Amino acid sequence: MEGDGLNKKTYNHIAFKISKKSCNFYLCKVKELGLEIEGGRKRMPEEGQSIYFYDYDNHLFELHTGTLKARLKKYNNID
Repeated sequence: MEGDGLNKKTYNHIAFKISKKSCNFYLCKVKELGLEIEGGRKRMPEEGQSIYFYDYDNHLFELHTGTLKARLKKYNNID
């Protein structure tokens, strides 16, 4: 698919769920492609891990190991 890239980088992104076991595999692939990796926010362990990276057209992607269900469960139990 071709088109114009974005003029600037934003936090708007597309997220994909990956398994915790495959996280290092995907991180290595992103690095091999020379894509810009963006630091993620601090997370509670129950939220899972994320890899944020920009493609060559400034689109931000997230590869995430957690689930919304686990995240909401943790947030509901915080006092």
